[in-house]
Amino acid sequence: MLPDLVDGLLPPGIHQAEWTEVLVRFGTNRHRRWLLEGLRAALAELSRAGCRTVYLDGSFVTDKPFPNDYDLCWEIDGVDIHRLDRVFLDLNPPRIGQYAKYRGDLLPNHRERSSRLHFVEFFQVDRETGGWKGIIALDPRRVPR
Repeated sequence: MLPDLVDGLLPPGIHQAEWTEVLVRFGTNRHRRWLLEGLRAALAELSRAGCRTVYLDGSFVTDKPFPNDYDLCWEIDGVDIHRLDRVFLDLNPPRIGQYAKYRGDLLPNHRERSSRLHFVEFFQVDRETGGWKGIIALDPRRVPR
């Protein structure tokens, strides 16, 4: 079960969740549900390619009423890259194809350029304070289509 937000953020750590928990907690208005539709499509694509774990972050997993998008990184172990939509391989900002089709950033869990942290670690650092914050782990294979 997802913990309550503290000062608008998830408490530090990686919080395992089911799709329905994410829907209930973060699908609180039409805009957020629109973002969730794109996320669900991205998760279906990752599941089809064999992905077993993704990490959800960004202002989407905060109390911000109208986040611009969501940030997601995915574990590459077991993923057949050849089965993925090519848009997942467009890793150079601004990743317009990812936004147009899936409404968020979709990054493999490699090292982030400036910090040299893997994205799963980079996502857990609050950009404003430098402190730790929480993210959500999901199994895309468990998301209803």
